[in-house]
Amino acid sequence: MHSETKGYFVTATGTDVGKTFVTALLVKKWRDSGIDAGYYKAALSGAELRDGKWIAGDADYVKTIANLPDSQEELVSYVYKEAVSPHLAARKEGNPVELSKVREDFEAACKRHEFIFAEGSGGIICPIRKDENQTIFLEDIIKTVNLPLLIVTTAALGSINACVLTVEYAKSRGLDIRGIIVNRYGTSKNLEMENDNILMMQKLTGLPILAKIPEGAKDLGTDIF
Repeated sequence: MHSETKGYFVTATGTDVGKTFVTALLVKKWRDSGIDAGYYKAALSGAELRDGKWIAGDADYVKTIANLPDSQEELVSYVYKEAVSPHLAARKEGNPVELSKVREDFEAACKRHEFIFAEGSGGIICPIRKDENQTIFLEDIIKTVNLPLLIVTTAALGSINACVLTVEYAKSRGLDIRGIIVNRYGTSKNLEMENDNILMMQKLTGLPILAKIPEGAKDLGTDIF
């Protein structure tokens, strides 16, 4: 971990489980608790065109929800227009990810804030760069910023498999996992299944369930951890 900064790296069991939504609530919770928390994302694909300007939607959402003072350029190192994996977006648009810039930008974020939530791209096995010069996966980004992981999942049908595989992959790469956050809790209307899925994820991974967040929640619903 950075010598002066504490933080977490937020990843997920898949690309559409609400990682950005949860990250925004995390940053907001820490800031509301009196801790100067910030946000950082190495690579974002699928930028949004607003009023003729390309906006990093994920970062802009977190910035708005958590009332962050940082500029878009400070929040995200690499922004790609097409909503595909960053390695493919970079191959098509240019400007491939360099770990040296990620490290530099992350350290700058650490100087602006006392606690940083770094958000990943996609799931745990996300190719960030793949060309004739270099191969970078999300795990390389995680190791570069050197923060422990929070894994976002849902409790929907199939979540046990996705969660356990994500955890086992992360463990196999020597990554430090602090716990699991369940998003969209209660959405399926089958709480018996969801609660059993959560119990199974906890037992099979040996990790704590840090929060259970209902769809559209305005708060993390738990104390900071």
